Amino acid sequence: MSKLNLTFACWDYDRIKPLTDGMVRAEGIDLNIVDLPVEETFFRMLRYREFDVAEMSLSSYTVSLVRPDPGFVALPVFPSRMFRHSGIFISTKSGIREPKDLIGKRVGVPEYQLTAPVWMRGILQDEYGVDPASVEYWTGGEEEPGREEKVKLDLPAKFRVRPIGHDKTLSAMIAEGEVDAIYAPRSPSTLHTRPDRVRRLFENYVEVEQAYYRKTRIFPIMHAVVLRRELYEAHRWIARSLFKAFVEAQRIVYERLAIPASLKTMLPWQIAHVEEAQRLMGKDWWPYGFAPNRAALETFLRYHHEQGLSPRRLAPEELFVPETTEAFKI
Repeated sequence: MSKLNLTFACWDYDRIKPLTDGMVRAEGIDLNIVDLPVEETFFRMLRYREFDVAEMSLSSYTVSLVRPDPGFVALPVFPSRMFRHSGIFISTKSGIREPKDLIGKRVGVPEYQLTAPVWMRGILQDEYGVDPASVEYWTGGEEEPGREEKVKLDLPAKFRVRPIGHDKTLSAMIAEGEVDAIYAPRSPSTLHTRPDRVRRLFENYVEVEQAYYRKTRIFPIMHAVVLRRELYEAHRWIARSLFKAFVEAQRIVYERLAIPASLKTMLPWQIAHVEEAQRLMGKDWWPYGFAPNRAALETFLRYHHEQGLSPRRLAPEELFVPETTEAFKI
């Protein structure tokens, strides 16, 4: 019996590598894996639905679910997660010294709906009392001018969002004090080229992020894996097949990272990093699946709704196909 040929667009993460090199295969599926930067994958999938399977911004996917023709369904597989306190940058001209100083300021974001800023705004609200509607958002390219929102937004009036000029970049604007801060998944280049003008709000971000995890037990989710809805509806079995393959690929990577004889990464203290992550977060510190991620998903969906990106607060169960959320026993 011939296998189903599917294209899968994703960045070249270590947790994907066993699928890429053929060590793990999804039952009944031949995966043609396309290695692309995340921004290109998101744009091509959201605008043109070019791939059968793709990683996707959790926020963009959530926005798509509340549209009249939702084009995707998701698996509880999270190729990208990251604590985001480190992604809040401030201009030294702004007078910002602590989180509450952000209130009333001009904040640059590459796109308002990006997942990373959703988490940043939510964390600033919950942990530091900074209402997401208390700042003005300026959107546009961080390093290259002309960036626009990948999905059209219809935000409540209390959220003030304006585009920067087509000849401007957020990286230059924060150095010149034209914006007071940036919330972004990537560091602006001026953090390194103009350290006298740009710095992180949380200079000791590792300590702050670890304290946040101890308090909340949340490891923020950035991306999920989505399938084109019509493909899933025609071949529902592929959801479970793919999910099992992703879980197995990740299991192999966990094992590889713990091998001390020959390091799999270029991190000199890789084993120490693994042991530290296990002490703080447990052996499965990057969990896939629905149940272990419910709290993080509920928090994210609350943020998404409170920030005007979804007209109602979705339940976590609405994000994923039932084949991957309902337990089964063998």
